Amino acid sequence: MTATIIDGAAVAARIRAEVAAQVAAMQSAHGIRPGLATVLVGDDAPSQSYVRMKHKACEELGIASFRHELPADATQAQVEGLVAELNADPRVHGILVQLPMPKHLNEEAVLNKISIEKDVDGFGPVNIGRLAMKGRDPLFIPCTPHGVIVLLEEAGAVFEGANAVVLGRSNIVGMPAALLLIERNATVTVCHSRTRNLPEVCSQADILVSAVGRAEMVRGSWIKPGAIVIDVGTNRVDDPGAKRGYRLVGDVAFDEAKEVAGAITPVPGGVGPMTIAMLMKNTLRGAELTIPATSEAH
Repeated sequence: MTATIIDGAAVAARIRAEVAAQVAAMQSAHGIRPGLATVLVGDDAPSQSYVRMKHKACEELGIASFRHELPADATQAQVEGLVAELNADPRVHGILVQLPMPKHLNEEAVLNKISIEKDVDGFGPVNIGRLAMKGRDPLFIPCTPHGVIVLLEEAGAVFEGANAVVLGRSNIVGMPAALLLIERNATVTVCHSRTRNLPEVCSQADILVSAVGRAEMVRGSWIKPGAIVIDVGTNRVDDPGAKRGYRLVGDVAFDEAKEVAGAITPVPGGVGPMTIAMLMKNTLRGAELTIPATSEAH
């Protein structure tokens, strides 16, 4: 048996096209152009790359973007002051503070300053709190976990009563993904470095989401036949034969896993493209929140 490959790039392209059409319609009907502001502190190369990709996506979809860069030695007051200015700027419908920030800064305090109506990353305490509570809906769902759920839906996952295993308990992916699965009535096990008999736990999963950042840790023998596997990991491994001297692999040993799983995401081309697509969708939603109820009724 060879697994169905879940094409995250194609799904993300479809979502981006839908967002672009809705952005154009919003401008036409309401004169509102969605706007995303990014805050980057320091000169971390991967963070700079991620921010560039987000601004490129904005440009392609007709979303306004505002790029703010602060030096690595910026103070807590400077960062929080910038966030306050962006909260007050009516052109900005989403604020994204690129993580991680330099160690001397209090990330939680900065995230707390972002207005809930502009928290397009979904990491603010109110949005995460609502996500964790039964019967409450966050204004924004964190982008990567939301992308994971969309890909599971694309693969035809039956959530109700399914055994779901999430590898990794980060605030960015693992924990929100687990909460979204619980919301859909899956029975969820969250695994981490202290989990005993990890291969055995994974082998019980109808849905397996891996977000641990360890190259090809999950072997084919860990996977239940027919399971849906979502690989969030992006890891560099040395490869002298590759143009850049390395290649990207996921947390899952793909060649082994695809012979056992029912469906699986590749790396690259799986979850990665979904993250920015969901960010664009959240930014559009942020702009929708500013449309007066009276104009929506017409």
